[in-house]
Amino acid sequence: MAWVLKMDDASIESGLVHDFDASLSGIGQELGAGAYSMSDVLALPIFKQEDSSLPPESETKNPPFQYVLCAATSPAIKLHDETLTYLNQGQSYEVRMLDNRKQDELPEINNKMVKSIVRVVFHDRRLQYTEHQQLEGWKWNRPGDRLLDIDIPMSVGIVEPKTHPSQLNAAEFLWDLNKRASVFVQVHCISTEFTPRKHGGEKGVPFRIQFDTFAQGEGGEYIEHLHSASCQIKVFKPKGADRKQKTDREKMEKRSPHEKEKYQSSYDTTILSECSPWPDNAYISPNQAATPSFTSTPLSTYTTSSVPDSESSSPNHQADPGSHGNSEVILHPTQLFELVEKQLSPTASIQDAQKWLLKNRFNSYTRLFSHFSGSDLLKLTRDDLVQICGPADGIRLFNALKSRSVRPRLTVYVCQESPQESPLLERHATNENGDHSISSSLHVYHALYLEELTAAELIRKMACVCSLPLGTINQVYRQGPTGIHILLSDQMVYNLPDESCFLISTVKDELGEGLHLILK
Repeated sequence: MAWVLKMDDASIESGLVHDFDASLSGIGQELGAGAYSMSDVLALPIFKQEDSSLPPESETKNPPFQYVLCAATSPAIKLHDETLTYLNQGQSYEVRMLDNRKQDELPEINNKMVKSIVRVVFHDRRLQYTEHQQLEGWKWNRPGDRLLDIDIPMSVGIVEPKTHPSQLNAAEFLWDLNKRASVFVQVHCISTEFTPRKHGGEKGVPFRIQFDTFAQGEGGEYIEHLHSASCQIKVFKPKGADRKQKTDREKMEKRSPHEKEKYQSSYDTTILSECSPWPDNAYISPNQAATPSFTSTPLSTYTTSSVPDSESSSPNHQADPGSHGNSEVILHPTQLFELVEKQLSPTASIQDAQKWLLKNRFNSYTRLFSHFSGSDLLKLTRDDLVQICGPADGIRLFNALKSRSVRPRLTVYVCQESPQESPLLERHATNENGDHSISSSLHVYHALYLEELTAAELIRKMACVCSLPLGTINQVYRQGPTGIHILLSDQMVYNLPDESCFLISTVKDELGEGLHLILK
């Protein structure tokens, strides 16, 4: 049996009104005029703190300059994350430069030109530490190419655009604040070029496009930093950015409205956000008062042929014997050993550590380890150095810190023949009758360690031992059977037995100036 309650509309309405009046009947008694005061509530510390944390509207500071990259941002970026923009390799993209200064802001640059330096750099901090090595590797694989270029014909309102051969990832130009200015940039490197190759389909590394703007100083050079801004980008092969943008847009369309609220909207342009100036801006070339970023890497202070150039990829590389001509400096073997092979002490200061890096051909890492003492360097593990310096230089630096010497390919012992015996080298012996007699002189030999097994390397090391200028040695012979003289060649050096012993005899050249060396 079912019971059905029937009530007319009038009774329902009157009942609801009665209940509503009853629920409001006590409000006036509970919240009297003296019960609560809104002014007392607003005077609580929590409200005072929130109110003081909000800056006045007049104090909100806008950046003096704004840079707008005319490329759409990705829609697949979550809220509160930095925007990401996809670019095509080699395509020209416009960057508009806007003067947002207030009326009385930076009056010293009114009606003057400013200089901006645009560069493409790594976004990941790990790659920033090894930027020099990464760019050198890219340069080796792409000789003659640049990472960043300015499309001058399409650019508007810029003057004196410049690029530096040693700064493949940067360019500079001047622009007038009173005129419309736009620069078109081209990025020629792609994100996957700096990703370790494994099985294909690797995720490319992100880059940053950064603008650093400078005002003209008293000396006429643009060295006074005004503003810096950058944005995150990824570079794809031609038309790859368009496909990636389309893929991200399609993925977002498939998401539910609730999930879409967690992601940013895609905008047609990318506004560069304020950032710190690039660290290179702090370095000025000592040779010329140039702009802070366009500085050449200082050359090694060691110009002897025995110390290889820092650009050599081989740790055992030796300079060409004829590369320095008559200005070549000959070092004593003990000096050479102290120069290159001296072990870094844990108590070495920062300055001593810098000198050690220079002496051991780690010139490109002196700036990276500019605040490291000897103890700091010795605490780095092999994995740390490989991650910072790359596999090749990281292992080489680790071996140098641990004093791991490389076994030479050939060891040769030589002694310079002297026409007059020195009293210090005389050997005193006792004959059978007990009388003391002077025997033949004691020959002191020097060990030469060869790594390249060439005649040029052996001649260079012998000249160092004999304290002879390399340019004065005309020919080197080896004394053969029946006293014949055999011209020294690479093949002869290659077939020398290990730990061979030779007596070096010097003979003046009868036909001209110079000396001949004879190995006996």
